[in-house]
Amino acid sequence: MNRKEIFGVLITLGVFAANAQAQSSVTLYGVIDAGITYVNNTGGSHVVKFDDGVAYGNRWGVKGVEDLGGGLSAIFALEDGFHLGTGKLAFGGAEFGRQAYVGLKNQWGTLSLGNQLDMTNEMVSSYNISAWGSGYAIHQGDFDRMNGDRLPNALKFVSNEFGGFKFGGMYSFGGVAGDFHQNSAYSLGAHYANGSFTMGAAYTQLNNPSGIYAFDPYAMIGTSTFLGRPTISVNPGTGAITDLYSSTSFAVDKQGTFGVGASYAIGNVTLNGNYTYTTIKAYGNSSHMQVGEGGAIWQITPALSAVGGYQYTSFEAHHWNQGTLGLHYLLSKRTDVYVSGDYLKASNGVNAVIGYSFTPSTTSTQSDVRIGMRHSF
Repeated sequence: MNRKEIFGVLITLGVFAANAQAQSSVTLYGVIDAGITYVNNTGGSHVVKFDDGVAYGNRWGVKGVEDLGGGLSAIFALEDGFHLGTGKLAFGGAEFGRQAYVGLKNQWGTLSLGNQLDMTNEMVSSYNISAWGSGYAIHQGDFDRMNGDRLPNALKFVSNEFGGFKFGGMYSFGGVAGDFHQNSAYSLGAHYANGSFTMGAAYTQLNNPSGIYAFDPYAMIGTSTFLGRPTISVNPGTGAITDLYSSTSFAVDKQGTFGVGASYAIGNVTLNGNYTYTTIKAYGNSSHMQVGEGGAIWQITPALSAVGGYQYTSFEAHHWNQGTLGLHYLLSKRTDVYVSGDYLKASNGVNAVIGYSFTPSTTSTQSDVRIGMRHSF
């Protein structure tokens, strides 16, 4: 989409919004995040770099609702993800890779069709407490999809909240002729809130994950083997590592993940915890990743908050321990500055990599420090 086309879309939306009835609306919105990050070891050397979309994914979007009468409304959303440092599109170059859907909403819930967030995101991922402190601190490799992931070509239903309880489900069509199963996915979840207590659970399964959700095991978790197969080759003379799946992904048959999380507010401190269990199947083998995480958000003042979290991960006889701290200060309701840090210690033989965000370390540890800012509109 060129500048003239984007300009035309915005003008059309502006005209529509100006003529919309009181019960209908179109909203333009976005988030911009940028900062400087130091990493102690990426491929054997430290790095200081500009990085963006870390604490908050960079986006701009339009969403709207039209009152159809009788309690029924039409809704839509188009949301683009991008890299601020280069201006390039994220999500594999998709124009609206973050979200793109249209649907109907009534007193029971919302039915929508398109590229949409899965139930792990809707019901559980907010309990990934470390990621609130540092956007790098997602679970290892995002195998459990706690980083806020989508399902394309999906039919989705999310109920309204009844007595603090809501539920939802979705199905992603694979679109492969003659094979209803290939490349398909589904997701189910529920959430409950009652005063200071909240809790959510979800199960999401991808069949033959591909595209931006394809597997590059060494880059994702830093292991030299995955489901019994080597992921790297090492030059015996120089020790240089070649990632065997950096250009051609590791073919996975099934990725299924169950997650549950809860929070409890005590005054100005909110405690969070979660547990996930993920099964990966490929080449006749299967392995399981388990993640347990806990932490808290301390609202020190209305403008200043501190976040701390700890994660323990186990997978194929390996384990990872990760600690995260973050400090966020609101300059206004729409602008904040923050500083964050992570430290990851993996078991022997694993080249540590934090959050699938950097080149793996040449040792079993990796750490980062970041200072950044975010503005929303």
